[in-house]
Amino acid sequence: MVIDQPATAAELASGLNLTVDVVEDLLAELQREYNGYTVNAPDVDDASFAINTAGFRAAPRGFELRNIAGGWRIYSRAEFADIVGGFVLEGQTARLTQAALETLAVIAYRQPVSRARVSAIRGVNVDSVVRTLTQRGLIEDSGNDPESGAILYRTTSYFLERMGIGSVAELPHLSPHLPGLEGIEEFYDAGRM
Repeated sequence: MVIDQPATAAELASGLNLTVDVVEDLLAELQREYNGYTVNAPDVDDASFAINTAGFRAAPRGFELRNIAGGWRIYSRAEFADIVGGFVLEGQTARLTQAALETLAVIAYRQPVSRARVSAIRGVNVDSVVRTLTQRGLIEDSGNDPESGAILYRTTSYFLERMGIGSVAELPHLSPHLPGLEGIEEFYDAGRM
């Protein structure tokens, strides 16, 4: 579940310090269990006929183990797609965390900006927050920094739509909301002389 591509039996065996044969047997057993077979009944094709040791019929799980593209991967079961989809969509409309709002503000005001720069400004690692904001369609990749090669991020048109503005130029100015910055313009003007 934590890798982004199917894992071969050999890769799993290496990670678990087991032989490939043992891992293949375990995968086949796990696949049968996920499909609702809780007893060793290889001649039974329909999970509704499988009966567990307590005498109850076993039902398929909400997820399944598939051997595809040369490796093994866990998927949600097709008959539960509507339910899983509901949770995914619900997550898209959920409120943003304080960390996500702060990260989004830094990106909105400093764009295009690298993840490292956002982390430096916030003082914490923002990798997972940036992934969340990207998945929600609020920020996107805007190329690479020519000096460091780092990915630069900017806000999307969906962000503007959700904020009710036409461009980032319409974002509110921050200086009136920051304490102790009266006369900051004079400081910058003095530096230009």
